[in-house]
Amino acid sequence: MRDVFTFTIDPADAKDFDDALSFEVISDQPSAVSYQIGVHIADVSFYVKPGSKEDTDAYQRGTSVYLVDRVIPMLPERLCNNLCSLRPNEDKLCMSVVFLMDSQAKVLKYKICRTVIRSNARLDYDQAQEIIKPSAVSHQPSELTTALATLNGMAQKLRAERMAAGALDIEQEEMKFKLDKHGHPTEIYFEEPNEAHHLIEEFMLLTNRTVAAAVNKPFIYRVHDKPNKDKLEDLKQLTKRMGKNMLPQVMEMLTIRAQAKAVYSTDNIGHYGLAFTHYTHFTSPIRRYPDLMVHRLIDKYILTGKSASWSKEELEDIAKHCSECEQEAQQAERDSVKLFQTMWLSDHIGEILPGHISGVTEFGLFVQLDQSRCEGLVHISTIGADEKNPNVGDYFQYDEKNFRLIGFNSGKTYTLGDPVTVKVIRADINKAQIDFLLV
Repeated sequence: MRDVFTFTIDPADAKDFDDALSFEVISDQPSAVSYQIGVHIADVSFYVKPGSKEDTDAYQRGTSVYLVDRVIPMLPERLCNNLCSLRPNEDKLCMSVVFLMDSQAKVLKYKICRTVIRSNARLDYDQAQEIIKPSAVSHQPSELTTALATLNGMAQKLRAERMAAGALDIEQEEMKFKLDKHGHPTEIYFEEPNEAHHLIEEFMLLTNRTVAAAVNKPFIYRVHDKPNKDKLEDLKQLTKRMGKNMLPQVMEMLTIRAQAKAVYSTDNIGHYGLAFTHYTHFTSPIRRYPDLMVHRLIDKYILTGKSASWSKEELEDIAKHCSECEQEAQQAERDSVKLFQTMWLSDHIGEILPGHISGVTEFGLFVQLDQSRCEGLVHISTIGADEKNPNVGDYFQYDEKNFRLIGFNSGKTYTLGDPVTVKVIRADINKAQIDFLLV
């Protein structure tokens, strides 16, 4: 497929491009408009063979880890950034799902196959968004602007279809840091998903669920169980009590906390959050080991018709291991963000800043600052205390069911979501701990 118009969209600082889209108009007749859309994924399985040292190392890592100031890749750099990466103007081996779709984003038919592609353009999300914006479309659109405009319209239809089926719509801005030459954070900013992000997301989701539904043999699925009923009931009751006072970010946070964790499994229970009956991870084999395994299974089951080399029990062990690696990586990434938040706040000791209560525990309140969204603890021993007269003050009790602290003497309450003003009193970089004082 070297001659079909193809491009990638990734973060500006990305070096490992593991997915590309191709676009071709098949029929432009008003009564039967159709497009051939290829989702091309780097064929890591061609280079990384089962049992090789690269495979053993990748399995042990399970995933790439994205820390604030560095990436710990799953694969050696010569593979992830060079041989496998779908860089522009280079012939690259891919495992692809090629769709024939109509103008309403309905899949008329598809084919899973190996391909050789040659990307024509490497875009970052901001560049793609500039082209997608209506003001950017000229009277004589280029091949790229036509492709992006058409794919964006189709992605919006796919997204609307998912939401109508009951998919969760929880989008969070990504926290980013600007670092000086010494690696110290000088600024915190946020990136909000735009239409270009949604375009890539929807076609990757379509590909993953198409691949999952194409297999009826032992397989590795990405599954997401239904939410915890007790937590959902608590959320329902809290929403009733708070009514219009419930902040959107608090609702979003509690909704996320009520969800089960998505994991890898050979037992297909569907994906609750995406509202899919079949789902897997196929589109990122450069950075996720489960995707590499799915490529190998697709090669056996669909491309060559051979029997898989792994039993269901062996695949379940691999799935469990990958789930554990993913959770460890996520914790490392959260710890990295917390560390750099602490480093940033160490330059702001003594400042008084607005925030909202983001957590309530028996030992105090967690407060998230409004602007930087750094989170710190207001210890319960400091709440209601009178520094000038220790014998005067209040004692606060924890009301777990209602997410609040209640003053024993005053009856004053501090509830999840309440706006507060705090003073930054400590930022311990060694422990990545932040302490606030209510003002």
